[in-house]
Formats: sequence, structure tokens, C-alpha cells
Amino acid sequence: MFRGATKVTLDAKGRVAIPVRYRERLKARCDGQLVCTVDQDYCLLLYPLPEWEEIERKLMRLSSFQPRVRRLQRLMVGHASEIDMDGHGRVLIPRELREFASLDRQAILIGQGNKFELWDESRWNEKRDEWLSASDQDLPADLESLSL
Repeated sequence: MFRGATKVTLDAKGRVAIPVRYRERLKARCDGQLVCTVDQDYCLLLYPLPEWEEIERKLMRLSSFQPRVRRLQRLMVGHASEIDMDGHGRVLIPRELREFASLDRQAILIGQGNKFELWDESRWNEKRDEWLSASDQDLPADLESLSL
């Protein structure tokens, strides 16, 4: 389970150091093998390889005759790149994916349970503030009974 927000820095080669608190879990779960792909919010998703393989199977079982499904398959599977954590706990984010997410130097790694989101820091701050200010929107029925 991955949770929490951590500021990270991309080095000149496009590598990101995975926070130490996650490294052992990633080694045990997937031997440091991850998959990085795009998200509709212009951030990147990083999945342990077994988690990604399950999601990919589910996506590819959906009917490609539905335009929305086909679009999602093209985006998520088409941009998926396998990346390996090196001996120093770093992963190299492919150039195309860095460009998609506007990742330059400062970024935020957000734990989301079974995966991470990797955001450009300024874009994350803007989106987070936008989401926080939109609190007047109605909650989906699933969340109305949830007590936090």
C-alpha cells in the first residue's frame, strides 16, 4: 500500500529516486520492476509490474468497438513503459513521458494505494488547490454515506 505525498527531484538524465520507505516493498512485490504510463490529468502513473499486468488484462478484455474504451486502451497501454529501479532506488522516466507530464526538475510522488502518481510540482499544486476549492460540488452517491 502506497500513501503520502513526497517531493522528488528529476536528475539531468530524467531519473527519480523512489523514497526509501517504498523501496523494500517494491523489491519484494515486483523486484523493482514498474510500469509507467500516462493519465488523463497529465500526470504519470507508476505501477508495480504485477499490478499493471492485471489492469492491462482488464483493459484489453473490454470491447475495442466502444470509442471511449479504445481511446483509454490507446492512451494507457500505448504509452506504457517498463522501468526498473536501479541499485540506488532510482527509476528512469522515458523522455516522451516526461514531456507529456511536463516534468522538468521538481515533482511530487503521490501514493495512491496500488500505484503512484508522478506530477510536475507546480501542476500538482494548481490541481490540488482547484480540487480543494471545488468543495461545493455534489458527492457521488457512493461517498455520501462515508464518514471521514
